[in-house]
Amino acid sequence: MSIDSDLAACACHPGASRGRRYAEVPAPTRTEYQRDRDRIVHSTAFRRLVYKTQVFLNHEGDLFRTRLTHSLEVAQLGRSIARSLQINEDLVEAVSLAHDLGHTPFGHAGQDALHACMADHGGFEHNLQSLRVVDTLEERYPHYDGLNLTFETREGILKHCSRAHAQQLEEAEPGGVGARFLRREQPSLEAQLCNLADEIAYNAHDIDDGVRSGLITLGQLQEVALFDRYRAAALAEHPDLASPARQRRLLYEAIRRMLSEQVYDVISATQAALEAHRPRSVQAVRESPPLVMFSDAMRARSLELKRFLFKNLYRHPRVTETTARAREVVRDLFAAYTAAPQEMKPAFAQRACADDGPLRARAVADFIAGMTDRFAAREHERLTGRRLLD
Repeated sequence: MSIDSDLAACACHPGASRGRRYAEVPAPTRTEYQRDRDRIVHSTAFRRLVYKTQVFLNHEGDLFRTRLTHSLEVAQLGRSIARSLQINEDLVEAVSLAHDLGHTPFGHAGQDALHACMADHGGFEHNLQSLRVVDTLEERYPHYDGLNLTFETREGILKHCSRAHAQQLEEAEPGGVGARFLRREQPSLEAQLCNLADEIAYNAHDIDDGVRSGLITLGQLQEVALFDRYRAAALAEHPDLASPARQRRLLYEAIRRMLSEQVYDVISATQAALEAHRPRSVQAVRESPPLVMFSDAMRARSLELKRFLFKNLYRHPRVTETTARAREVVRDLFAAYTAAPQEMKPAFAQRACADDGPLRARAVADFIAGMTDRFAAREHERLTGRRLLD
């Protein structure tokens, strides 16, 4: 077991990894987590993220965030924080890039619709689906399904999990990635960091996309303390940004300052938590309360921003009108493929035709979840003769 002297004792050291489900000869030039990162980047599911919705559907504009650009932003923020905390940057990057691989087309609207369709067959959880993608659905290697990632990367991908699904995972893999949900333990520091970097990233870029779309304004954002303090500071230092022609620069500068302050806050609050609990191993981290965190003040301001975005962006009539049609697309696709599984690609059709119950439903869910926005829209038109999304 090799230990990286540049990492904290409680970080995940690649030489101390719990390993892969299928044993492999170590790579000569890469650590185990670098190898995971590379496998994720080269996966089919990762490429599909470029055409999967974040908030705005893929056809609504070329410059809005997608699941791919979001994942890259999470990875960038995560690596920046990990370096200061002396935890494993490569593991943070791998988890960040893989955490949304299981998302359906059409964002949360697609996920909610697919969960309802699967209500009698175990439901649908996008975190569990992300794990399913890297464990089973990717087909790249001759001797096993999936990407055969390390335990630590797989654990980080499974951000949330119901107790029922955790018990199913534990039965299939005793002491594996489902165990912590049953033991009520925390994941690694690297996984905790990815969770928080995810939140920081989407709050910031949803402000940017919301203003770009015209659904929210800089004037409205003055109601939000977390954003407005940095807007005011930017204007005080650069008064020319008050010009209507320079509002885009003002927005970017305020977001940049907000992101920086959140990063510094996480580093400071986490360092204080680590000092208070002094975990000396990954297992000690698991047995501690959450350690990667905002300060209380920053947490309160972040929650205020979330509430603002929920009310003014995610529930904006233009967004809800589009997502209602997206839910209909997913429901119709599920019904069509369940009735005629041969309409799916051969690998999924073969699985579905072998069973007319839960296994068929899961094969249909796997097929739909892997779709991009535009492929789902085209398939819906092909199967129903109706065009719900342009």
